[in-house]
Amino acid sequence: MKSSPGRTPVLLAFGAVYLIWGSTYLAIRFAIGTIPPLLMAGVRFLIAGSALYAWSRGRGAPRPTPAQWRAAFMVGGLLLVCGNGAVVTAEQWVPSGLTALLVGAVPLWMVLVDWGWGMRVRPSGRVAAGLLGGFAGLALLVGAPAAGRGGLRALVGSLLVIAGALAWATGSIYSRHAPRPSRPRLWVSMQMLAGGMLLVPLSGLVGEWRGFHPASVSLRSMAALAYLVVFGSLVAYTAYIWLLSVSTPARVGTYAYVNPVVALVLGWALAGEPLSFRSVAAAAIIVGSVVVITTGGRTAREDRAVPAAGAVKR
Repeated sequence: MKSSPGRTPVLLAFGAVYLIWGSTYLAIRFAIGTIPPLLMAGVRFLIAGSALYAWSRGRGAPRPTPAQWRAAFMVGGLLLVCGNGAVVTAEQWVPSGLTALLVGAVPLWMVLVDWGWGMRVRPSGRVAAGLLGGFAGLALLVGAPAAGRGGLRALVGSLLVIAGALAWATGSIYSRHAPRPSRPRLWVSMQMLAGGMLLVPLSGLVGEWRGFHPASVSLRSMAALAYLVVFGSLVAYTAYIWLLSVSTPARVGTYAYVNPVVALVLGWALAGEPLSFRSVAAAAIIVGSVVVITTGGRTAREDRAVPAAGAVKR
């Protein structure tokens, strides 16, 4: 009989998921200071995906089938190219904390995508109220002075993150029905590899390689990239997978509304990002709406229709 884990390992794992994933938004901002955004993301996922794939195969995971690789490219394209690609691109103009809050609304999009295309579960009154509140918070946040500090580019960046969140929700819903390996870590490593293999050439196609010289990359950007690979993509994800096996999905899913708060505070404290009353109010509305949607009073079928935000985005 499998023994229950001690309290300390569980608390450390929750701390990793809460703090590390919450800090990756600021790390992205530092990394793209001297590394083109899409190239940075592509390199990150190629390195992390290769390491995780080799580790999974070394522990006996079977070789993926062609159908599983096709599904990995579909999911990786939606989650990492469209979703994470939108985040790293937008952080050139949008503060990392506000970006995290916009991403934190992914559960709102998941409800709508699943209603229209997935399990077709109609939102309950409670979930519908959460949706209305969440999108009201998004509207308030996009119009906040902090988001508009960069002018039109910041507004476009905010809308880009929202579109990326919608792509992330679509990819997450699709992945539930896609042919996948039985080992979760292998499945995620395949998504990372697929996303990286798509992001690097895309970076060249949009002109990021022009004028870029590896020698110009700062030590801070290199350290931030290493942090994203080691801690964001490997350590925190491993903690997340382990928590899913020892705790309830509802408790593990609380990271979806803790991460944005961590990101907002870190951006203000370490990068001087503005923290206005309007931004704080929008954050409270969005986080509260996600709490309403993801906790309490649902059937098992509704629970499956409102999954937590994905793990490899951060």
